[in-house]
Amino acid sequence: MDNRVFLTGIVLTSMPVGEYDKRITLLSKEQGRISAFVRGARRPKSPLLAAGNPLSFGTFEAFRGRDSYTISKSDIDNYFDTLRTDIDGVWYASYFLEIADYYGQEGVDETERLKLLYAALRALEKKQMAPGLVKLVYELKTMTINGDEPNVFQCMDCGKQEDILYFSMNKRGCVCGDCYAKEGGEALKQSVLYTLQYVITTPPEKLFSFTLGEEAYVQLREIITRYRRRYMDHLFKSERFLEN
Repeated sequence: MDNRVFLTGIVLTSMPVGEYDKRITLLSKEQGRISAFVRGARRPKSPLLAAGNPLSFGTFEAFRGRDSYTISKSDIDNYFDTLRTDIDGVWYASYFLEIADYYGQEGVDETERLKLLYAALRALEKKQMAPGLVKLVYELKTMTINGDEPNVFQCMDCGKQEDILYFSMNKRGCVCGDCYAKEGGEALKQSVLYTLQYVITTPPEKLFSFTLGEEAYVQLREIITRYRRRYMDHLFKSERFLEN
């Protein structure tokens, strides 16, 4: 029986095993988030040297074992070298990898999560958007992929789709002007509402190509951060470095 598989993905984490090997976590399109051994990855001239490093994106040939995979070959398309040499890029990239590692699941289709991670890293690398805005987009789209996004398309109380320029944290979404009196909420800037709707509905590869004014950015940051910390009960270690 041939247990060989071909995977397209990004290395999320890496740790040394023994004298020369590494154990990695790979977010793959075909098998989701998996663990794999990379034999000899710590040898200076190993052909699998890059396959053992976080941020490496490409195709991997692997053999499936009982509890993990073993990488036998790799063809790395993007090393994200510029992020590795930029301290801010390192922190943001580490945060994105940690989120993908936490929410990625084995044996499920993680194509959207992989596309999102790759697009966010590319946006950081190419400086397409301010890093803080890339972070907010990545967080909201991750919530969308998880099925935990806020409802910003209709009133959470009466269902009306017009005049929904208020956001209720308790209701997990927008409320209209008529329901605001009893439900309360925060008045939304029109541009913030459009941004929320755009991020939720747009494919990952097309997300990182817009700008936002300073006041709108501040409100978007407040809403996404408060919502995420209330309804996604996990604190990420790498985020601490982004708050300092």
